[in-house]
Amino acid sequence: MKVLLTGGTGFIGRELLKHLTTYEVVLLTREPRQAKSTLNHTDMGNVTYISSLDDFHHLNNFDAVINLAGEPIANKRWTKKQKQTICDSRWKLTEKLVELIHASTTPPEVLISGSAVGYYGDQQEHPFDESLHVNCQGFPHHVCSRWEQIANRARSEMTRVCILRTGVVLAPQGGALLKMLPPYRLGLGGPLGHGRQYMPWIHMLDMVRGIIYLLETPHAHGEFNLCAPHPVSNKLFSQTLAKTLKRPHILHTPKWVMSIAMGESSVLLFDSIRAKPKKLTELGFRFSYSRIEPALKNLLQHHE
Repeated sequence: MKVLLTGGTGFIGRELLKHLTTYEVVLLTREPRQAKSTLNHTDMGNVTYISSLDDFHHLNNFDAVINLAGEPIANKRWTKKQKQTICDSRWKLTEKLVELIHASTTPPEVLISGSAVGYYGDQQEHPFDESLHVNCQGFPHHVCSRWEQIANRARSEMTRVCILRTGVVLAPQGGALLKMLPPYRLGLGGPLGHGRQYMPWIHMLDMVRGIIYLLETPHAHGEFNLCAPHPVSNKLFSQTLAKTLKRPHILHTPKWVMSIAMGESSVLLFDSIRAKPKKLTELGFRFSYSRIEPALKNLLQHHE
């Protein structure tokens, strides 16, 4: 199977490549030479690097497209310029991929395209699945809603579309967990605000297994919550992380502190999203880590 992959040098993409060794992968990256150096331990000789889609007039030679590219949403304050960068990095590339799929006489069988649980906005403590329809005003919903609309244009009798509404992906080498580890190791960890906000998390292994499961399941289509079956409150997550690290759990960070530090993007920490992966589990996918304590023990033991 020949796969066109975007975002292959990113947090999830790097791990996904380790599991695509039996596939022929064409990796779209702005810096092919740097990407090849970064991925030298991952590339088993099955990866070709390209810097642009400008020379492509169709995607007839590809069996699948996995679209994970996008400016990290949590790395910088949401200035007007940064918001535009976040949007453009997702929307414009996805529009180009959809254009090329439509131009194909034998298009890829599947487009797997990124999104996030931020699509749902703050749902307080109510559990929900992919059937929930929302219409909120927050920036994460704005980004994801438009991103999904663009990707879904690729859908046809020949091409199915799977949308990845991704939760907080846990891995010690990047993402949220990497940022949390230093203060927690110093005994300075604790819940954010009142800590009752729900956090839809997923172990990195289940994240990449989920993507490959959707890639290899011909009847899979639509939106999928890529998060573990048992989301936890911020307070429980914080307690479990401290316990796993054998550190005290006595501090907490007031919401106003994070609001000053992060500005509008602090909604990523305080929106409560109790998302359930109903569609993925109904397809037959089985999570390796459905509970937070075994997941953190595995990740941190491996890291140590």
